[in-house]
Amino acid sequence: MMIDTPPVLSSKTIRPFEVTNRLMLAITIPVMLASLTTPLLGLVDTAVVGQLGDPHLLGGLAIGALVFDFLFSTMNFLRAGTTGLVAQAMGRHDNIEQQAVFWRAIGIAVVAGLVFIAATPLILSATISFMNPGKAIADAISTYVSIRLLSSPMALGNFVVLGLLLGQGKAMQGLYLQFLLNGINVIMTIWLGLVMGWGVVGIAWGTVLGETAALLVGLALVYRQFRAVPNPSRARILDMHEIRRMFTVNRDIMLRSFFLLIAYTYFTRAGTEAGAVTLATNAVLMNFLLISGNLIDGVTTAAEQIAGRAVGAHYRPAFDRGIRLSFLWGMVLASLMALFFLIYGNAIVAVLIKSPEVQALAAIYLPWAALSPVVGLLAFHMDGVFIGATWSRDMRNMMVLSLLGYFVAYFILPKYLGNHGLWLALYLFLGLRGISLLYILPSRARVQFAD
Repeated sequence: MMIDTPPVLSSKTIRPFEVTNRLMLAITIPVMLASLTTPLLGLVDTAVVGQLGDPHLLGGLAIGALVFDFLFSTMNFLRAGTTGLVAQAMGRHDNIEQQAVFWRAIGIAVVAGLVFIAATPLILSATISFMNPGKAIADAISTYVSIRLLSSPMALGNFVVLGLLLGQGKAMQGLYLQFLLNGINVIMTIWLGLVMGWGVVGIAWGTVLGETAALLVGLALVYRQFRAVPNPSRARILDMHEIRRMFTVNRDIMLRSFFLLIAYTYFTRAGTEAGAVTLATNAVLMNFLLISGNLIDGVTTAAEQIAGRAVGAHYRPAFDRGIRLSFLWGMVLASLMALFFLIYGNAIVAVLIKSPEVQALAAIYLPWAALSPVVGLLAFHMDGVFIGATWSRDMRNMMVLSLLGYFVAYFILPKYLGNHGLWLALYLFLGLRGISLLYILPSRARVQFAD
């Protein structure tokens, strides 16, 4: 007989759990390793095209990749929102709601993915119109985007599977899936793009194959897990109160991600206006920022899971200790990454790009990219705390405030400092995000954990 009754416990019931360095690292390290494969994939894509020695193709790939950063990062609420809601259900010991959250999110992922495929001509037209590239760059963009959009339902479905596993604290299973996804992607990208000589076409198809394989394995893993416990009824999955709550949380996370991508998009657009060499230089250096963000995502995810679980259990000590430990480990990691990029950054650029012009310009702006992990840590960390606690409205509002500050700097500083001013504007944006969220954290926590 199907059991579908939530626990009859007050939301204020304290269910203590201990936050230790071991718990923190058990989440952080697998997510960090998994996240590392994502920007490495971007580096492989860049290296494959870079071997062709054509900055126009590299520029087209950079803008094409930005399209998916924009689309999929905007939809990242399917991962982040699922993690927060599942972690809170875990804190309440509500196994049925964890499953219900998954099925609600997977439905959204499928519909959104099909919409992206149907909107391919519109997406291409908007991208080329906004970026205003030359014909060679525009052709590369159209080829890459039109193929890779076919993987949209699979990519978004993978977000949901990963969100479920991370919300449950099963970071190792998430690591295996990300290794599978990006491993197949890298192998097929090198084979199709370089060995077979398909170039941008091969890179795009490599991504489609990786996303598809990972989703099939992920769904099999989820099915096996759900089969061992009572399942939610259709009425529980379609509960309008929970659906509205999910949409409210997801809407605000989506807007936060959308505004974040607007900042990155304008950063890339400024490089486009400065010419193909500057565009390629900023594209290569942005890989360092993305690597940093993805590595720090391990700490961010630990903060999400522990904050969400503490809110679900209504246990303030776990919440506070989780914040402290996750920031401490984040600072250690960010400092090591910054030092690594400062020492080896030029060598990495030389391996990725053959163009002497790009190599020379990248050496000038390398310190900006190298120090980004330390500058951006607080923003990334606070995002994790607020997502796990599902304080998504506050995160959205502070993102809007920070974006306004960014645009003021964006339109003023480059006029006087050139590309240095563009990087400085990005730094100010990251700093405003972290400081503003930290400022409102104490009052928000007092309300959340009030007796």
